[in-house]
Amino acid sequence: MRALILTNEFPPEIYGGAGVHVGELTRHLRELIELDVRTFGTHAEDADGWRVRGYPPALPLDAADARLRPMLTALSRDLAMVADPVDADLVHVHTWYTHLGGVLAKLAYGIPLVLTVHSLEPLRPWKREQLGGGYDVSAWVERTAIEMADAVVAVSAGTRADVLRLFNVAPERVHVIYNGIDADFYRPVAETDALARFGVDASVPYVLFVGRITRQKGIVHLARAIRHLDPGIGVVLCAGQPDTAEIGREMASAVAAAQAERPNVVWIPEMVSRTDVRQLYSHASVFCCPSVYEPFGIINLEAAACETPVVASAVGGIPEVVVDGETGLLVPVELSVEDPMRPVDAESFERDLAAGINRLMVDPVLRDSMGQAARRRAVESFGWAAIARQTVDLYRSLVG
Repeated sequence: MRALILTNEFPPEIYGGAGVHVGELTRHLRELIELDVRTFGTHAEDADGWRVRGYPPALPLDAADARLRPMLTALSRDLAMVADPVDADLVHVHTWYTHLGGVLAKLAYGIPLVLTVHSLEPLRPWKREQLGGGYDVSAWVERTAIEMADAVVAVSAGTRADVLRLFNVAPERVHVIYNGIDADFYRPVAETDALARFGVDASVPYVLFVGRITRQKGIVHLARAIRHLDPGIGVVLCAGQPDTAEIGREMASAVAAAQAERPNVVWIPEMVSRTDVRQLYSHASVFCCPSVYEPFGIINLEAAACETPVVASAVGGIPEVVVDGETGLLVPVELSVEDPMRPVDAESFERDLAAGINRLMVDPVLRDSMGQAARRRAVESFGWAAIARQTVDLYRSLVG
């Protein structure tokens, strides 16, 4: 069997959970089947049963409106991907950026289309701030591809429910295959050189955030919750790549206000290496995931595998990763119907986040037991080898 994989991100050029997912999934899939991986990067690999190729835009887009350029660039790359001859039994696409390519490959080459849902455009209306009318195009491309796909993979049961609620898809075509974790890499480590480089005092118990600066990740709510934390708690915000200048300014303002009140707030405004982030996870007393939309949340698994308990919002697929009272604490949040990226009561949400962090920080015995339980669950339930086997079983059910 040979699968064509279309993806925006591919290691080492990744910036989010979807890129981590594709990198790990393909690493394990190549042990089971042949793969042709086509990506937006600059890759060029060829081995027995393994090909990775990067595709530049097929059209010059310098004259395009700046907010539309990302969307047009993605669609142009999709055309380039499918213009290259396809010799595969099926096509598997990741994120809306490659959905058009998957639809074209399905129709032009007569092969099944598999689509993994890492997030859904109808649940990310804030993207219009970033993309303008490009958001409406991305939403149209996503809907078309999901409703045409022979199989839709949801990364959590919560995501599956969202797909069935928002799209016209037969339930039997939507399958839950979880994200996974490389527990051999993500494990507790003793090294602290990365902490020293970033100005993090390892002797001060700290709460950690890792992720992009987006509405979806709720980072500004965590930054505003700092004022409710017990004074002795350190805060490390590993947060970069703001989606828009506006949210970048909001983040800077919230962090500046927190740093004016307490000295132990460190903001690392960049996406750091896996090796460095593993150190940050390992030495954090608590990891916080304040997302207001999260189909799964690989970062919670990464923290768990490093034996760090998690305080997270109870949204999307997070409750399937964080077991409340066992591997961490879940914080309920009611979201606005008009704007699903905005809590109905943001101040209460921020206070509740702080309360969960404070509760774990004062109880080292509870933190240790939760951290150990978190790693056990990550190892036993979310291994990539098992996820790859489930994926191949799905492929075989489609190609016969």
